[in-house]
Amino acid sequence: MLAPGWTGSPAAAATGDTAYLRALLDAEVALTRAQAGLGLAPAGAARAVTEAADPDRFDAPSLAERARAGGNPVIPLVADLTRAVGEEYGPYVHRGATSQDIMDTATMLVARRALAPVLADLGRTERALAGLAAEHRDTVLPGRTLTQHAVPTTFGLKAAGWRSLALDARDRVGTVRQSLPAQLGGAAGTLAAFGAYGAPEPALLPPAYARELGLRAADLPWHTLRTPIADLAGCLAFTAGALGKIAADVLTLSRTEIAEVAEGSGGGSSAMPHKANPVRATLIAAAARRAPQLAATLYAALVAEDERPAGAWHAEWEPLRDLLRLAGGAARDAAELTEGLRIRPDVMREHLALTHGLIVSERLSAELAGPLGRDRAKSLLTELARRAYTEDRPLAELLAERPELRDVDLTATTDPAHYTGCAGMLTDRALERR
Repeated sequence: MLAPGWTGSPAAAATGDTAYLRALLDAEVALTRAQAGLGLAPAGAARAVTEAADPDRFDAPSLAERARAGGNPVIPLVADLTRAVGEEYGPYVHRGATSQDIMDTATMLVARRALAPVLADLGRTERALAGLAAEHRDTVLPGRTLTQHAVPTTFGLKAAGWRSLALDARDRVGTVRQSLPAQLGGAAGTLAAFGAYGAPEPALLPPAYARELGLRAADLPWHTLRTPIADLAGCLAFTAGALGKIAADVLTLSRTEIAEVAEGSGGGSSAMPHKANPVRATLIAAAARRAPQLAATLYAALVAEDERPAGAWHAEWEPLRDLLRLAGGAARDAAELTEGLRIRPDVMREHLALTHGLIVSERLSAELAGPLGRDRAKSLLTELARRAYTEDRPLAELLAERPELRDVDLTATTDPAHYTGCAGMLTDRALERR
C-alpha cells in the first residue's frame, strides 16, 4: 500500500520473492547442468535437479524464516532442493559452490529480468518525447533560470533535452544489463572444491555456468570485487534521476498559475473534487529522491573485507531490490506521462508577455549597443524596464517613443519568437540520435 510508484509494474513482478526463488533455483540448476556438461556429474543428475526446481514446490515464507539461522536463504533452499531431488542425485545439488555464488548469481538474473521492461519503457518514453520535440520544434515559451523568466526558448528544445536524458538512461541500463556476470568461486574464490570433486580443470566451470544462465562469464570470482553491484547502483540511480528531471519540469509547468502542460489524466483528491493532480510526475519525483540514498548503500558495500565479507554482501540485497523497483516504476510512469502529456502553446505565448517584453532585454542590449553605445543602451533599458512595470506598458511601446530609435526595427527585435537562437537547429540535431 505504501509503494504506488512501483506496485503493479513489471519490475514488481520481476523482483518479488517468487522471482528471487525462481532465480535461486535457476542458479542451482545451471550449476548442476554445467557440471554435467563437463562430465563432472551424471546427465541424470541434471535432469533430476531441473525437474525438482519448481518454485511451486518450495515455501518462500519458510525459507525466509529459516534464513536467519545461516544469514541467507540459500542454505535452507539447498536443503529443501536436495530432499526434492532424492537420494541418488541429491549429492550433486550445490556441489562445490558457496551460498554467495548462488545468491549473487540469482541477483544478477533478477536484475537482468527486471531491466528488460525498464528498457522497453524507456523506449516508449523517448519515442513519445521525440514526437513532442518534432511537433513543438518552434513552439516558444519562457525560458526560466533561478525560477524567473530569462530568455525565450522552445518547448521542442525542452522535450529534446528530456529525450536525451531518457536515451542516456537507456544506454547505461542496456550496457549494464549486458555485462551482468555469473558468480562462481567456491568458499574463498579459488574453485578448489570443484577440483576436489574431480574437475581436472576447475577454471572451465565458471564459463560453462555462465553460458547455462545467459550471463557474462566473469574474469574472476567477485565475492568482494563488487563492480557489478556498483554498476547497477549507478545506472539505476541515474535512471531515476534522469526521469526525475522530466517530472520536476512537468510539476512546475503544470502548476495552476503556469498551466503550460498537463498530464493526460491527472489524479483526484480525497478532499477537493476540482483537482487533477500530476500523479505520474509526483511518483517519479518521489522515486528520484529515494534512489541516491539506496545507491549510496550499495557503493558503501564496495568496502568488503577478505575473500568473502560479513555484512557488506548482505547489506546489498534490499536496497538493490528497492532500486530496481523504483527505477522500474519510474520508467513505467514516465512512459505513461510522456505519452499522455498535453501541451498548451497558447498559454506559453501569453506568458511571454508577463514581463512586458523584458524577456528579450538581452537581445536589445546587444542590438542597441551599436547605435547608442553600450553604456547608453544599458542605462536606457534599465530606465524603460522600470517604467514598463510601473506604468504597466509594453517595452516595445516605450522604445517606439524614443526618437533616437526611430531607425531601429523594433517589431522584430522585441518579438520573443525571433529570439530563440539555435533552438530549432539544436532540436533537429538532438532528434538525429537513435
